[in-house]
Amino acid sequence: MQFDLTDLSLFRHVVEAGSITHGAGRAHLALAAASTRIRNMEKSLGAPLLLRNRQGVVPTPAGRTLLQHARALLAQAERLREDLGAYTGGLTGQIRILSNTNALTEFLPEALGSFLAGHPQVSIDLEERLSDEIVGLIAEGVGDIGIVAGTVETGQLETYPFRSDRFVLAVSDAHPLAARAGIPFAEVLEHDFVGLDRASALQRFLAAKAARIGKPIRLRVQLRSFDAVCRMVEAGVGLGIVPETTARRAARTMAIRTVALEDPWAARDLTLCIRSLKDLATSARQLVEHLRQGA
Repeated sequence: MQFDLTDLSLFRHVVEAGSITHGAGRAHLALAAASTRIRNMEKSLGAPLLLRNRQGVVPTPAGRTLLQHARALLAQAERLREDLGAYTGGLTGQIRILSNTNALTEFLPEALGSFLAGHPQVSIDLEERLSDEIVGLIAEGVGDIGIVAGTVETGQLETYPFRSDRFVLAVSDAHPLAARAGIPFAEVLEHDFVGLDRASALQRFLAAKAARIGKPIRLRVQLRSFDAVCRMVEAGVGLGIVPETTARRAARTMAIRTVALEDPWAARDLTLCIRSLKDLATSARQLVEHLRQGA
């Protein structure tokens, strides 16, 4: 049984993506090459590593065992690369961050920009996820640093405060709700919405909240950024739910107003979560400290 680091990295990506096609893309391999590698791994082991179905793939018991060891070996290889990179002038580390929508769009660009400017030999892999998904993935070792809503149970993970914000309702100046000071989410669902792409973590979160109330979100258009949502709101297309920091910034140049959402979940204390600060690679520890300093 001989698996190289490319095999292990590919297998990790395939399992995390739930698809050989998407896993191959994450690993920057052609689908045919990725499929051949997976088959050769199973042949070498003498047992199946993946269960294939129409929805994708899931690991077998052997696959789950391999995944656990693959993550540990890849983490050790990353530390080796980081330590030796200092002598070669190359990249000294890659940090994988899993973040919810609010932190990713509002706070991370500036925070990561200043960190990367001071650490030119570090690269960052940033992925958007739901907060409860992030907690599980960090605990499993899928990512190095997670940023989640403070209301999420983080179990045994180490946590640190990051930022505070809240979601508000953005409405055009001409909308009947513009005169309201506050409104519950259930009442907002009577109106048309402008939102983010359905795959975004925030949109999935809001859809789940609406489903519990028993009303769908009437999305007229899905966009890729909060600023674009605010522009559509200004045009009268629908209402938008955006971070208060975004809404206040947009209101300086757009004809929109903010209405407070009265639901408790609208308040968002954002939290950093990691498995163990002492076990992180040097560059990841430095980034955690950098993010904590701006809290």
